[in-house]
Amino acid sequence: MSLVGKEKSHVRLVFLGAAGVGKTALIRRFLLDTFEPKHRRTVEELHSKEYEVSGATVTLEILDTSGSYSFPAMRKLSIQNSDAFALVYAVDNAESFESVKSLREEILEVKEDKFPPIVVVGNKAESGGERQVPAEDALSLVELDWNSRFVETSAKDNENVLEVFRELLQQARLPGRLGPALCRRRETFPSENGMRPPMNKTNSCSVC
Repeated sequence: MSLVGKEKSHVRLVFLGAAGVGKTALIRRFLLDTFEPKHRRTVEELHSKEYEVSGATVTLEILDTSGSYSFPAMRKLSIQNSDAFALVYAVDNAESFESVKSLREEILEVKEDKFPPIVVVGNKAESGGERQVPAEDALSLVELDWNSRFVETSAKDNENVLEVFRELLQQARLPGRLGPALCRRRETFPSENGMRPPMNKTNSCSVC
């Protein structure tokens, strides 16, 4: 995809999916290179970073949404205000894959776009884990029928997490060539116990 002349200086990515599929885990793995096995219910968290790319400041926002769907109005607003979408399900939970289908329909309706920038993410694909959603079935539906991008990941094992963000940045027409510039940023990541996260996040400094 050519990004020339269409790149943005401000992009918001939103992660949507059922509860417990690993949306927060994927975001934390990307931002902090950490993994917390215990599930914590998320209402909505916005993570914002500023990068310097070719002398210009680029603001990247990552919105982590609730999986409980208790706030349909909030979810609709999140869709309206976002540029690219990660629809996350767990490969060991067939019901969560059905939720992805419903979320896609909602995005199509809200954005009024037949081909919105979507990456479907099959998380919890670590080796030895149980599986209810065959990769072949998901791939066929997402890439052939929906004309979207499909990636299987493991936030636990740090497999293909960067690939998800590469695809989202490309589809959102944010420069994918962020390189070492990712290391120079202002952190606004919400932290536990009032402490700021460590700055040596080598994982997110190699997104290109």
